[in-house]
Amino acid sequence: MHIGPHKLDARAVLAPMAGITDQPFRRLCREYGAGLTVSEMLIGNSDLWHTRKSALRLASTDNSGLRAIQIAGADPAMMADAARRCQAAGADIIDINMGCPAKKVCKRAAGSALLREPQLVATILQAVVAAVDVPVTLKIRTGWSPEQRNGIDIARLAEDSGIQSLAVHGRTRACRFNGRAEYDTIAAIKQSVSIPVWANGDITSAEQAARVLHHTGADGVMIGRGAQGRPWLFREINHYLQTGQHAPKASMAEQGAVLLRHLGDMHHFYGDHQGLRIARKHCSWYLDELDSDKAFRREFNRLDSAAAQLDAVHGFFEQHARLRQDRAA
Repeated sequence: MHIGPHKLDARAVLAPMAGITDQPFRRLCREYGAGLTVSEMLIGNSDLWHTRKSALRLASTDNSGLRAIQIAGADPAMMADAARRCQAAGADIIDINMGCPAKKVCKRAAGSALLREPQLVATILQAVVAAVDVPVTLKIRTGWSPEQRNGIDIARLAEDSGIQSLAVHGRTRACRFNGRAEYDTIAAIKQSVSIPVWANGDITSAEQAARVLHHTGADGVMIGRGAQGRPWLFREINHYLQTGQHAPKASMAEQGAVLLRHLGDMHHFYGDHQGLRIARKHCSWYLDELDSDKAFRREFNRLDSAAAQLDAVHGFFEQHARLRQDRAA
């Protein structure tokens, strides 16, 4: 699989998710085999990038793997300027978001709201592609609503505009994240264009990744919420696609070590105050199955220092290890 001149090593890639796919999480997912990771979304108006949030989303102290930065907006000139700035900041790939269903994005006529305006879509895509020397990719939904699934038309516009790959979430904007993703439209889109297509939506296991690839004929899968608290999902998918066999599940010891490392990276990247808050949601995802009554997570969310968070997680996994030993005795 190639995106422009860039060869990807795996068919499973990480979806860009605002507030989630920050640098520490992207690094973990790459180490577990994600063929590509994409940054959190930046707004297209680069005049507003003076905030700490934008600075962190542009920051790059990690030189491993391709660097893809996502932008979103509805003004072609602003989007072109944003793309140029991202390339100057070291982006190897520019990704355009036309799939986000969030109200605050759609109110600005950006994200998936643009699917109602194909001509504006084409103008934005052409402006961004012309502005940079790196490949430009696009993420969309299947349409604005179940009654207006125009994903095939948008995909053809994208290819004609010079887009190098297309990720398609199997829901419309109106569906948001409700119901189940449907893959028939993704299959039809794949048949309608010659650029690589990523299938996205409700892919939470290696078996589901294989089924979606078989059903859609897509070139790869894009994993979003399924990887939250489970960066090893990429290892499981890659192994299954290559061998047809299941990879060994992440052991308790491995899960604990990864969570501790992830917490430390977040504390370092954001600083103690912001790092503590962001660590809480990631910890909740990691422990979704292990802490079924949420008692530990409630305790964890009250902790007010990085050291206390690390000590608590270390103690949680030590306690689980002792319980397992007692049961086996």
